[in-house]
Amino acid sequence: MPFKEMARLNKLIHEPARLAIMSALAACTMAEFLFLQELTGLTKGNLSCHLSKLEKAGYIAIDKKFVRKKIPHTTIRITPEGKMAIEQYWKQLDHIREVTKQWEKN
Repeated sequence: MPFKEMARLNKLIHEPARLAIMSALAACTMAEFLFLQELTGLTKGNLSCHLSKLEKAGYIAIDKKFVRKKIPHTTIRITPEGKMAIEQYWKQLDHIREVTKQWEKN
């Protein structure tokens, strides 16, 4: 039953803001913090909180540097574990979608 599979979706990735972050990072090599902020529409604090959760899970790596010793420059990249997790998430969702499409035919 797809409902049981829905319950097994990765809850960390399923949250809309983190899903947007992970999807964006899966499509590129790396992204700057300000780009992700603009893309997601999140505040700096909210984005930082979501990034921290993803980093703690090992799904992303965050690199913080300072340009000319003053201007913060933060880049984020997806890790191999994160890439596998987002791919698995989409596979599960696709499977659920295919199963529920069969209901329309009955």
